[in-house]
Amino acid sequence: MVGGLLLAGPFVVTEEVWVLAEQMTIFHTAITILAVIVVGYSALYKADKDRDVDVEAKFLGIPLRFLSVLLVAIGSVSLLTFLLAAPKTFGATPLTTVTTVSIGSIFSVVGAAAADSIF
Repeated sequence: MVGGLLLAGPFVVTEEVWVLAEQMTIFHTAITILAVIVVGYSALYKADKDRDVDVEAKFLGIPLRFLSVLLVAIGSVSLLTFLLAAPKTFGATPLTTVTTVSIGSIFSVVGAAAADSIF
């Protein structure tokens, strides 16, 4: 979780990210969430040639390692967001909050995947 928190922190408390998220549509949010998934998968299985996705434990056909990295990335950004009362501070709607979490998660997933690869 440390890797996810390290890279997510600056994006949770930066007003520019909240303003950007406010201007994004639900389509942009969906694409951002897709980017989190693609970046996370690529960081785990494309960057590390020693890791074989076919031999890993799965849940509903999805590797548990991948699910845990997504959970850490999105969870750490969400935790920071609400721990720091960012939605209230920036007067955000629920959609803006989800969008901001997805933006921060793009960077958090890189940290989470890197930490997973190290340990």
